[in-house]
Amino acid sequence: MSFMQQTSPIDQIAERVERLLVRYEELQRTNTLLIEQVASLSHERDSLKSRLSAARARVEALLDRLPENATDATATANAEPQDTP
Repeated sequence: MSFMQQTSPIDQIAERVERLLVRYEELQRTNTLLIEQVASLSHERDSLKSRLSAARARVEALLDRLPENATDATATANAEPQDTP
């Protein structure tokens, strides 16, 4: 090897540090994006949970408005049909 191709240990360490710094910056950007994504998904989850809760409340309110015999008739109507000769 010629003198120009050889790198000193300090130069090798400096190159490695530079590569590590570049990788560190990439990881910081990735981490920031992931934090934003988690926040967005958490907000979406909370919104969906709220909508589900509201829908359940509406269904319960509708069920409460049905007369007792209507729920029995609905259960009977939803039962499998009987074969009649």
